[in-house]
Amino acid sequence: MGHHTATDGEPITGRYTLERTIGAGAAAVVYEGRDLAFDRAVAVKVYREGASAFARVQHSREIAALAKLRHANLVTLYDGGTETGPDGRTYLVTDFVNGPTLAERLSEGPLAAQEVRDLAAGLAAALAHVHAHGFIHRDVKPANILLEGGRIPRLVDFGIAKALDSTVATATGVVAGTAAYLAPEQVRGESVGPATDVYALGLVLLEALTGQREYPGTAIESSTARLHRRAVVPVGLPWNLTGLLESMTDPDPAQRPTAAAAAAALDAAAEPTSAHTRDRAPAVVAVTAVLLLSCLVGGAALVLANSGANSGANSGANSGPATPSSASATGTLKPTPPDDVVITPSLARPESAVPAVRTQDGGRAGQAP
Repeated sequence: MGHHTATDGEPITGRYTLERTIGAGAAAVVYEGRDLAFDRAVAVKVYREGASAFARVQHSREIAALAKLRHANLVTLYDGGTETGPDGRTYLVTDFVNGPTLAERLSEGPLAAQEVRDLAAGLAAALAHVHAHGFIHRDVKPANILLEGGRIPRLVDFGIAKALDSTVATATGVVAGTAAYLAPEQVRGESVGPATDVYALGLVLLEALTGQREYPGTAIESSTARLHRRAVVPVGLPWNLTGLLESMTDPDPAQRPTAAAAAAALDAAAEPTSAHTRDRAPAVVAVTAVLLLSCLVGGAALVLANSGANSGANSGANSGPATPSSASATGTLKPTPPDDVVITPSLARPESAVPAVRTQDGGRAGQAP
């Protein structure tokens, strides 16, 4: 690989300028750049001189995966390859996402429940797309999630992505992934699949809610801790996030929901016919019934009053017409506080707010414990 750096001022292939460093790892550096051909901002990953053979494999894997994927919550591949010549640089170009990583955002504190629900829906949909196209990401973590505009999640870094039908095995004794977000089957050295990504996403969402990693410590401490205890999910979360996160972090891969099922459940929970809307419906019906009853009673009173007046005139009675009775609600309907203001069982939506989701083995998950 070549000896060029970002300060050389030489665009990659004469087309992509390197303007500032936005990320760096052992094998590559990521720059914000500019596509001179289309005058647009891009992200350019340039592999370091002397990068290992494994890094070159990562580069090939990332291009192979991104070339087949196109989703609102993923980055889009624009270009990739190696420049010609003895000093040719190996590079990968994607759209530029203007925003922090989720890891950077969480350094400021946990997210509100509404933000986590939106984050979960977007990332679950992205993983469902990845899995449907025959890939698993294997490294879902806050540092690999960009927040476009500080809000819209975009999953990045497919360097260790694996094709589901791949026969290429990871080197003996090497676990691909980041220790804090590994699934139990990864730690045990067993085969991985879509459920592995779902588990990692569950841990990411849990961290977003609590502001803390579920399994902290050294790589060994973190990776082995999940073999001895399940993830602890806060109770009483809205939209049945409690039940969903418990199922996503189930130690048994077969008991986890698919990414598509998780996304569908979260989307259903966001529909207008949610528990919040249904909870208000009886009150509205009750007020309507009272008003209707008021009208009926008033009408009946008027009829009786007229009848009484006529009979009173004949009998010389002094009684006046009856005043129609008035009925109204005893209180004003007030909007229920947003679910993400205070998370308590009293404000949490009923568990039925999220439909049960199908797990990998056809069972049911997403239910309250």
